[in-house]
Amino acid sequence: MDIKTIQINRRSAQITQGKSRAPNRSMYYAMGYQEGDFNKPMVGVANGHSTITPCNSGLQKLADAAIQGIEEAGGNAQVFGTPTISDGMAMGTEGMKYSLVSREVIADCVETCVQGQWMDGVLVVGGCDKNMPGGMMGILRANVPAIYVYGGTILPGRHNGQDLNIVSVFEAVGQNSAGKMSDQELKEIEQKAIPGTGSCGGMYTANTMSSAFEALGMSLPFSSTMANPHDETQNSAKASAKVLIEAIKKDLKPRDIVTRESIENAVSVIMATGGSTNAVLHFLAIAHAAQVPWNIDDFERIRVRVPVLCDLKPSGQFLAVDLHRAGGIPQVMKVLLKAGLLHGDCMTITGKTVAENLADIPDVPRADQHVIRTIATAMYPQGHLAILKGNLSPEGAVAKITGLKNPVITGPARVFDDEQSALAAILAGHIVAGDVMVLRYLGPKGGPGMPEMLAPTGALIGAGLGESVGLITDGRFSGGTWGMVVGHVAPEASVGGNIALIHEGDSITIDAHQLLLQLHVSDADLAKRRSTWVAPEPRYKRGVLAKFAYNASSASSGAVLDLFENRTY
Repeated sequence: MDIKTIQINRRSAQITQGKSRAPNRSMYYAMGYQEGDFNKPMVGVANGHSTITPCNSGLQKLADAAIQGIEEAGGNAQVFGTPTISDGMAMGTEGMKYSLVSREVIADCVETCVQGQWMDGVLVVGGCDKNMPGGMMGILRANVPAIYVYGGTILPGRHNGQDLNIVSVFEAVGQNSAGKMSDQELKEIEQKAIPGTGSCGGMYTANTMSSAFEALGMSLPFSSTMANPHDETQNSAKASAKVLIEAIKKDLKPRDIVTRESIENAVSVIMATGGSTNAVLHFLAIAHAAQVPWNIDDFERIRVRVPVLCDLKPSGQFLAVDLHRAGGIPQVMKVLLKAGLLHGDCMTITGKTVAENLADIPDVPRADQHVIRTIATAMYPQGHLAILKGNLSPEGAVAKITGLKNPVITGPARVFDDEQSALAAILAGHIVAGDVMVLRYLGPKGGPGMPEMLAPTGALIGAGLGESVGLITDGRFSGGTWGMVVGHVAPEASVGGNIALIHEGDSITIDAHQLLLQLHVSDADLAKRRSTWVAPEPRYKRGVLAKFAYNASSASSGAVLDLFENRTY
């Protein structure tokens, strides 16, 4: 099928839906278009470049390379912007509440521009955490041929012969507060941890989602672990644009690629690489946008059969740049494919299947690297993202259980209704080994926006309490978090979940072996407490946070804003 036929078909479909969008050509002539341009595909470039954060400040060169690739391949590039919020900068502040909100704003931007401007395809360029799921959700809603271009990871900082990354700073704050690090050394780590452009360097949320998109088939092989300062990112962006033009010619759409089987591939790679807890929330939302049946229990189904193959931070040794040098996501995928843990027949944006893309990748990782292991020498025999249930989380909660000597704790509840007071208690030395911290009213509706708790968890690790203090929350964790932590507790406190009924000193058990999150209070006592519980007033009554709080679904369904099936009006 040629490009002109695709355009005619897309126009016909829009007219059929009562949404005729025949272009006003004079508007295009004003931008330098010529007569022959109207027979070329109109290709959106959703550009996440900004100078808000180093994650996105290196994206313009990739957008420029993509534009060049589109034009060389015979298309017209139509550039529009998407916003970003820096989780690392917003962490611990009121601004962190806008992070998850920005996922929805980005998705809306992509859907609105692609559909409103009647584009034939779209290339999304993103860097920071929510750029990835937001961009993919918009891609899947619009469902025109599309490709995701990741901005690339950051290079490590260095201090005293050790690699540094963003989490090094949060942990250093905890060490400093515990008297284990001088003010001067803390300052040096702050100044050296982030040496330039790119997204946070471990297998944190940005690199987790980029890796998953490669496994999903929506990004080019090897593209998810490149470093932003390196020239190969620009080359990959240009190549991605040309692949997209071919996908437009073939009418290969995102929902042809993003299926239940390809999501299983993506989640398998997340487990194998030790990825972020946020991937659970985001892939629930991505599956919803793709109209693919997928629920929180599917993550547990994948976890029990996929080992952790990669020794990556936050719970391991290496960074994404090390993974790239060791063979990247294609090498991880080939190990999984040979073990029967991937669907090799899934279609990808290249026009080839997963198995075809991996045909030339060695069956076994190179012996001269220590990042990627074989099935027989896996870091852990099962995945690391466990779904815990119990009377505290009947809809499920998410725990990262690897890297811990004993992922079981029973202890007294230390209850906090906000992050700031919890952090203050840690820094003041009021939290001791054996405690189980409860941070609540921080869920999708309660936060609102489900803020991340990197500051408290980093402080616990810095104080030497990472494995001896439990922390549960209806909020989220940074992809850089590790320790005895459980997030996404659902139902959340603000809608009357049992986490709202916990009293100071109540006994709580976190047991990753039994997949249990249990409050040791009788049903009768919980019912008595519930009878006197009063839902809090919304923290925001106008603006984007109020809209998010009103519309957000449970974390167990991805905290999406358009899950209307059960709503009554």
